Amino acid sequence: MAAIDDHKQLHVAMFPWLAFGHIIPFLELSKFIAQKGHKVSFLSTTRNIQRLPTLPSHLSPLIYLVKLTLPHVQELPHNAEATMDLRTGETHEYLKKAFDGLQPEVTRFLEEESPDWIIYDFAPYWLPSIAAGLGISKAFLSMPNAWFIAFRGPSMDLINNTDGRTTAEDFMTPPKWVTFPSKLYYRKHEAKWMVDRLSVNASGVSDAYRSGMVLKGSDCLFIRHSYEFEPQWLTLLEELHHIPVVPVGLMPPETPTNVGDETWVTIKKWLDGQQKGHVVYVALGSEVMLSKSELAELAVGLELSGLPFFWALRKPVGSTELSLPDGFSERTSDRGVVWKSWAPQLKILRHESVGGFLTHCGWSSIVEGLMFSHPLIMLPFVVEQGLNARILVDKQVGIEIPRNEEDGSFTKESVARSVRSVVVEDEGKIYKANAMKLSQIFGDTELEQNYINNFIDYLEKKRRVVSM
Repeated sequence: MAAIDDHKQLHVAMFPWLAFGHIIPFLELSKFIAQKGHKVSFLSTTRNIQRLPTLPSHLSPLIYLVKLTLPHVQELPHNAEATMDLRTGETHEYLKKAFDGLQPEVTRFLEEESPDWIIYDFAPYWLPSIAAGLGISKAFLSMPNAWFIAFRGPSMDLINNTDGRTTAEDFMTPPKWVTFPSKLYYRKHEAKWMVDRLSVNASGVSDAYRSGMVLKGSDCLFIRHSYEFEPQWLTLLEELHHIPVVPVGLMPPETPTNVGDETWVTIKKWLDGQQKGHVVYVALGSEVMLSKSELAELAVGLELSGLPFFWALRKPVGSTELSLPDGFSERTSDRGVVWKSWAPQLKILRHESVGGFLTHCGWSSIVEGLMFSHPLIMLPFVVEQGLNARILVDKQVGIEIPRNEEDGSFTKESVARSVRSVVVEDEGKIYKANAMKLSQIFGDTELEQNYINNFIDYLEKKRRVVSM
């Protein structure tokens, strides 16, 4: 058996799901690996590769962007290669069907390049067995945090659909395997999504089956979490899946320092003119598509709050105009901005005029909000966002905008009350204090570097061993 040099250059292949909320964190982790002198092959489809931010010049020689050709699936819109390319109401099952069509090309890459590791997302249920047959170390990297993976349950139950939960009501209480106190549950309008994950879809398998096969076939689970924040979920994951669970930290993005960008100059000028700690920053991610009624209730709710707001509002795919209520823009022009193109979120959150963050509760957005000590006004929509909101409400770092339990609708009055209570009323003091405490974890760059170092040490020490 050949001796292993832990510091010999690794070759790590990264294969994220086709969503930029996954692709970008995978790329960030790739940069950390490259910074240690290791080679990374980053696999995604051609159009997604073309949409990536430019790599730092000192890392580009070590990060190979591998373009894969996404097979044509008739039901997908032309050029749809990521979830953000899908219109409101279009499901992701056809994108998963196309994604599964990447199997031959990914297999060929692994056979020809023979990386030491392949690190993948939840979707390629077929990949762990292929990597095992080629002697390649393999790991699932979860972008959602530990409590979402724990909520899903043991891998064999996911594969065989045998945990006993079949109705929306079954997902409206903490799972039986969560033996410590927790408020982890879905509301009824959210739980319907979980029930749908149990059924075979157009891709030929269920989402639950995908997750179960990925977890069952992995050598370990890397996860965007930390022991300093809700550590009990990491222990539970090891008990559920019987594989090592290695947190990679919370992965707060690096705070940008350049100030010359024209977009930022315009935004900063407006923020500089607002009262300190009074601006509500509103951003619901790149994939949440509000209905016309939801858009109206949110808009008028911000108007009724009487507070200044900066709303980063993405135009839905395939639409030509955002239908804000008649007269809204004119009535709020003195204290509100609706920004309809890309906005520099980190720079905005860092500005002292921002006093609260109205968010969809995506994990990346939560990390960014709390690293700058902002209390949260939470409006979750899909996947793990509702679970994230329950945990953070329990942590008293903000409140959830009240919604109808059955259909998830909300009112302008509830938006206005929620915003004011967090940002300017006495109730908000405890949320601000707790957000400030958590910023010491979420914004601790030294702590995060330790997690990255431990993660890369694990890659080096657990690389495959080749017989001589």
